[in-house]
Amino acid sequence: MTKFTLHTAATAPQAALPLFENSQKSFGMIPNLHAVMAESPGLLEAYQRIHALFMASSLTADEQTVVWQTINVEHHCHYCVPAHTAVANMMGVDRGITDALRDGTPLPARLEVLRSFTLKIVRKRGQVSERDVSDFLDAGYSRQNILEVILGLSQKVMSNYVNHIAKTPLDEPFQAFAWAPNTA
Repeated sequence: MTKFTLHTAATAPQAALPLFENSQKSFGMIPNLHAVMAESPGLLEAYQRIHALFMASSLTADEQTVVWQTINVEHHCHYCVPAHTAVANMMGVDRGITDALRDGTPLPARLEVLRSFTLKIVRKRGQVSERDVSDFLDAGYSRQNILEVILGLSQKVMSNYVNHIAKTPLDEPFQAFAWAPNTA
């Protein structure tokens, strides 16, 4: 089995060091995901940039959490579900929303439309129907929001896939939110 390095400032490629500084400023630590991604500074830089762009999107904190966690749960990401539970808490997202996303239980109606649309984009690899789009727009979302869901998906593909391949260990601050998919 290929083992991936959890890089530190002493072992990371030189180009990753400024990116580690960004991680430290944002999270107060170097998350293990970033430590793994540092092996490819371009990937870590792209991930951080897409994260910043998604955070600056027109989606609310609740909506961003719905997009992230819907994808994380669908991808069965052992790392990102707990990490984004912690992030949602820091963003002030209602615990009921976070729990519903983790457990697959219903959300408030408008957020449920967002979860459903996000799942359709993931499962259909972007080949959604005109009806899927019109239902999303009829719920009060915009064409911009459609594109922002794709932006969030881009970020999650990077992190979820890295975590699957590298088997990224969960950071201590996220361990209280450990999660496993419901396979029943």
